[in-house]
This record gives sequence, C-alpha cells and structure tokens, in this order.
Amino acid sequence: MELYTPVLALVLLATGFAVFSVIMSALVGPKRYNRAKLDSYECGIEPTPQPVGGGRVPVKYFITAMLFIVFDIEIIFLYPWAVHFDAMRWFGLIEMVLFIATVFVAYAYVWRRGGLDWD
Repeated sequence: MELYTPVLALVLLATGFAVFSVIMSALVGPKRYNRAKLDSYECGIEPTPQPVGGGRVPVKYFITAMLFIVFDIEIIFLYPWAVHFDAMRWFGLIEMVLFIATVFVAYAYVWRRGGLDWD
C-alpha cells in the first residue's frame, strides 16, 4: 500500500486544487451578468437561433467523432509497437499487419458509406 501513497497524495492534491479553483472563482469572480455575456458567441458573427430543447445534431458529427476515436486508438497501439519493434521481431510484425488490415477494413467501410464526405 505504501507504493500508492504518492499517487493518492497527488490525486488528493489535484482534486483539492480543482475544488478550490471552482469555489474561489464563484466567490471572487465578477458578477456583472448581462444579455450579451449570457448569449452564445460564434466568432464575432450573430449567433444563429437555437430551437427550444437544443435541436437535433446531425449523425455525421458522431460518425466523425467515432472515426477520430478509431484512428486515435490505432496510434495508441502503434506507438509501443514502434518503440519495441526489435524485441518482437516477426511476431510483432505479423500482428501489426493484421491490426492495420483490420483498421483499413473499417476505413474502407466508412469511406464507401460516405463518412468522409464533408458537405
């Protein structure tokens, strides 16, 4: 258990700092709210009216997010493989070819379904 003491102390310190920052910003921060501050900001142009309840978000947004996650996970697996490539030899090479082939199949599927069209 003594090995986890520094980690626990760091988690407690980070949590304490986060809670302290939120509480202090609410107590000390300016409280001059007006319509312009409460309105959404869209890069200097007038904000578009939002329907009551938030409206619908296009499915393409979620497909793009899922693509980002898939390729981000691919990079997470490629980095340790690249670092220890010499230790894994042929086994590591074959496994990575199979992994990249699987990701390529997913990429081809999304491409054929139109998930990469940005219209």
